[in-house]
Amino acid sequence: MLFKLTGSSGAGKTTLAFAAVDRLDGIVVHEFDEVGVPDPPIPPHWRNRMTELWVRRALEYQARGIDVLLSGNSPLGEVLAAPSAPLLDGIAVCLIDVADEARRDRLAARDSGRWDQDAIDAFCGWAAWHRGHARDPQFRPDVIIDGSWPEMAWHRWTAWTAEDPRWRTSLIDTTGQPLAKSIDHVERWVTEQREAYRSGRLALARGWTDETPLLAHHDA
Repeated sequence: MLFKLTGSSGAGKTTLAFAAVDRLDGIVVHEFDEVGVPDPPIPPHWRNRMTELWVRRALEYQARGIDVLLSGNSPLGEVLAAPSAPLLDGIAVCLIDVADEARRDRLAARDSGRWDQDAIDAFCGWAAWHRGHARDPQFRPDVIIDGSWPEMAWHRWTAWTAEDPRWRTSLIDTTGQPLAKSIDHVERWVTEQREAYRSGRLALARGWTDETPLLAHHDA
């Protein structure tokens, strides 16, 4: 399976991913940007193509019986549209979020002087979009679709509604939470999604592109 921690910068995705994976068996952790990030301006399609790269790497691990926990900015819709996504045994996405004030404080502490006010505002705006996207596939899909890589298969989900059980992004809000508690939440999320897969309740198990979803799957 591919487990994806998504969200805007400053929420704690990578810290949580690397801490939680130490408590889990049969899973490896990677950070989306570890393959390198081009200097601004970021080339068009870069995140789309890198999402596909990570899906393919997850498939390599899958062939060896190993899951992947990946932290990065790609939201659910981008993962599902990656060309090779239907080949994964299962997909689970979790939004790691934090209140804007805490995000600003964390970015200032972590990257002192790196970001100006406009950049930090942009991170907060990206976080707000992530929240809307997690709730509803019809929330501003143009943000990720317009000008995207031609290979992306957006049609897989653009007709879905928020009630479709396959449109499932879990949420972990780290605002005011001790790090240890947030790590517990990530560990529990991975464990629950694995159980949903084993019991046949995971809505984004292989075949999600060609099945009519059952509402009973929604609790997965």
